[in-house]
Amino acid sequence: MENGNGSFLTITEAARLIGVSSKTIIRWEKAGKVKRSKRDFRGWRVFDDRDLKKLKAFRETIFY
Repeated sequence: MENGNGSFLTITEAARLIGVSSKTIIRWEKAGKVKRSKRDFRGWRVFDDRDLKKLKAFRETIFY
């Protein structure tokens, strides 16, 4: 999610917003349950609004 200054959320920020740990998001990616996240120039995962919505939707299917 762009935070107003054109940057994206880190995995830690995204995880906090959807209510899981960053390791959970990594496990979901490795298991193929969610699409692999975008990476920045350092190779770190970054998330935008669309990614966050998809993660929230997936989380809701598990923790309803």
